Amino acid sequence: MDTGAAVVLAGILAFGGLLAVLAGVYGLRQARRVRETGVRVPALVKRRPEQPGEGPVLLLQFVTEDDRVMEVVCPVPPTRRQPLHDGDSILISYDPADPRDVAVQGRERLGLERAFAIGGATVVLLATSLLVVALAVR
Repeated sequence: MDTGAAVVLAGILAFGGLLAVLAGVYGLRQARRVRETGVRVPALVKRRPEQPGEGPVLLLQFVTEDDRVMEVVCPVPPTRRQPLHDGDSILISYDPADPRDVAVQGRERLGLERAFAIGGATVVLLATSLLVVALAVR
């Protein structure tokens, strides 16, 4: 592989890795912000009737500080360890500026955001090492 092609490949890899890092860090920051500064309220778990070609969808219904009733799609799926059933009451935090932005207390699944940040950083390091090797061989 010639040096120019290696530099272009390293640049593309670095750009993709940087985007992944930014997406992961943004997701972690948003989850922390809603969890720490959001308003905590109880929410009712509701199951929306299934539509053709769509699986079951869980909704969270809660009342905001200004007495608006909100209904949003649950941001976390049920698991065997922590199932969510129709009629359950759970604690959530919502952003007062945008009540559709919610975090379910104790169920924040931050693994995907962490994986994006770590994977992106790994790709950036790989691109940097590819660039160093390509320029050293030259």
